[in-house]
Amino acid sequence: MEFSFPPHTIRVNIPDTGELLTEVRRRMRNGEGYALATINLDHLVKLSRDPAFRQSYAAQDLVCADGNPIVWLSRVARRPVSLVPGSDVVLPLAALAERNAISVALMGSTDEALAQAAEAMKQAVPGLTIAARIAPPMGFDPQGDDAVVILDQLVKSGAGLVFIALGAPKQEAFAALGRKLAPRMGFASIGASLDFLAGRQTRAPQWVRAIAMEWAWRMMSNPRRLFKRYAECALILPGYALRACRQRWSDGGV
Repeated sequence: MEFSFPPHTIRVNIPDTGELLTEVRRRMRNGEGYALATINLDHLVKLSRDPAFRQSYAAQDLVCADGNPIVWLSRVARRPVSLVPGSDVVLPLAALAERNAISVALMGSTDEALAQAAEAMKQAVPGLTIAARIAPPMGFDPQGDDAVVILDQLVKSGAGLVFIALGAPKQEAFAALGRKLAPRMGFASIGASLDFLAGRQTRAPQWVRAIAMEWAWRMMSNPRRLFKRYAECALILPGYALRACRQRWSDGGV
C-alpha cells in the first residue's frame, strides 16, 4: 500500500507484526539503525498539509498500518496489510531488545509518566535495561538545538532503541534527525503508548478494538480535542478509497 505526496511516496512496507519483529531483529543483530512509523488517517491529513512532515516521513525506514482504515484501504488496493498498532508493539520490541542485549530509552511525555512507563516495562520484560528517560522541555523543536543535545545524550547512554512518545509530527521529525545523527540507533514513534503503559491514559477494551471502534472510544473520552481530528479523517477517507481503487486497477485488478 502506498500514498503519494509528490515528490514523496509513503509506502506501508511492513505488512504485519511478525515481519516487523523479523526486520528489527535483523537490524539489531547487524548493528543497523532504523526508524519506525505507524501510519493512520490523522497522519494522512497532516501529510497532505505539511511538506516538512512529508520529508520526515520519507526518512522512516519501516512503516506499518496503525488504524483500521489503512488496513481497509490496503485491501481495496489489493495490497493487503494487517493492523500493527504502535501500542501493541512496544512490549514485543522491548522484549526483542532484551533478548539481543540492547538497552532502550524512553523519550517524550513527562518525567513522572516516563518513570511509571519504565517500571511497567521492566515488570513486563524482566532483564530489560532502560538506559535513559528524557522528557523534552516545553516548546521542544524536534529538529532544533535541544533535539541535537538530546540525541547526544541518547548516544552516550548506550541505548540501541528509543521509544519516542511526542505525537505526530514531532516524533517522526525527531526520528528523521536521529537517522542522520545517530545512524546505528533504532527509533520507534509510538504516540500515546507510554502513557498507556504508565496508566495515565486508558486504552479501549479489547472488545471495542475487535470491532474496530477504538477511535470512537477515544473520541468520547476527549471529544473537545478529538472531534475535529476525526471529522477531518472522515472527510479524506472517500478520496483515499478512490485512490486505492486506482491502485487496484493499475495492478490489473477488478
